[in-house]
Amino acid sequence: MTNYNKYEPEFKEKILRLHLEEGRRKNSLTEEYQLGQGTITYWLQQRRKKCQANPAMQEEMSSYEEIGD
Repeated sequence: MTNYNKYEPEFKEKILRLHLEEGRRKNSLTEEYQLGQGTITYWLQQRRKKCQANPAMQEEMSSYEEIGD
């Protein structure tokens, strides 16, 4: 089983920001930062769950939905 907790929260946020706000492709980030194939997808799923549980963050995720993978 892959250990997704081996990365610092700041690093995860950086990768998610690059993908969600700057439109970087997951494949590009995976190669550049030497991440596992499903790592960014997993982090995105966790972010979505967090946003669904927090109404203040729901608007943030709805704006990201347009970017896609």
